[in-house]
Amino acid sequence: MERRRYQILDTIRGLALASMVLYHASWDMVYLFGADWPWYRSFAAHVWQQSICWTFILLSGYCWALGRRQLRRGLEVFLCGALITAATWYFMPGNLVYCGVLTLLGASSLLLVPLAPVLERLPAQAGAAGSFVLFLLFRDVNGGYLGFEGTRLAALPDGLYRDHLTALLGFPPADFFSTDYFSLLPWFFLFLAGWFLFRLRPEEAREIRRVPVVTAMGRRSLLIYLLHQPVIYALLSALFRAG
Repeated sequence: MERRRYQILDTIRGLALASMVLYHASWDMVYLFGADWPWYRSFAAHVWQQSICWTFILLSGYCWALGRRQLRRGLEVFLCGALITAATWYFMPGNLVYCGVLTLLGASSLLLVPLAPVLERLPAQAGAAGSFVLFLLFRDVNGGYLGFEGTRLAALPDGLYRDHLTALLGFPPADFFSTDYFSLLPWFFLFLAGWFLFRLRPEEAREIRRVPVVTAMGRRSLLIYLLHQPVIYALLSALFRAG
């Protein structure tokens, strides 16, 4: 695959990253600095947040096959997620991040290493459709049932929801708390949908889609993700102190 094929993926990732930075800056203003912004708690803001999550996770699954060291990359991303958990536990326990998006992406990448040879036997269209249907079916598994966005299809046994280990799978206990929670269920299915979509890509599509700053951000997404919250917090602290 030619290097220029990466441009459009980096651009999409950069756009999602810019949206995420704005969303997290808004979150900090509302929940850490007490800004009065009722809209941020509205359904429209929820859609904004979900659009960022879906884009990142689908794109990560799509790009998995482009990597040369999937095992190493998966471990790096998973450990970055563990670093964020440790940092928030030590410095901001009231805003602990456990099973955050980096933990999910790292774990999903690692799971796909042994699963890919088996899943490659499935037709790509059926795999993409089936993965997305499973994602929708398990979307509300964290709440104790199968269903999507409040549509309850079937309750799940309470015994599944035991501890922080089951929370990683998608079954958090009643006292579980995390400010950024992405369990394997349902999100691994969305990651898989992206992986299957890569197999459906049109081979003749080689046009470049590049927006200089945004594309550059997409290339450095992991570094920006790790640094953006401390930078935002420092800037907002200075701003609110000056105000």
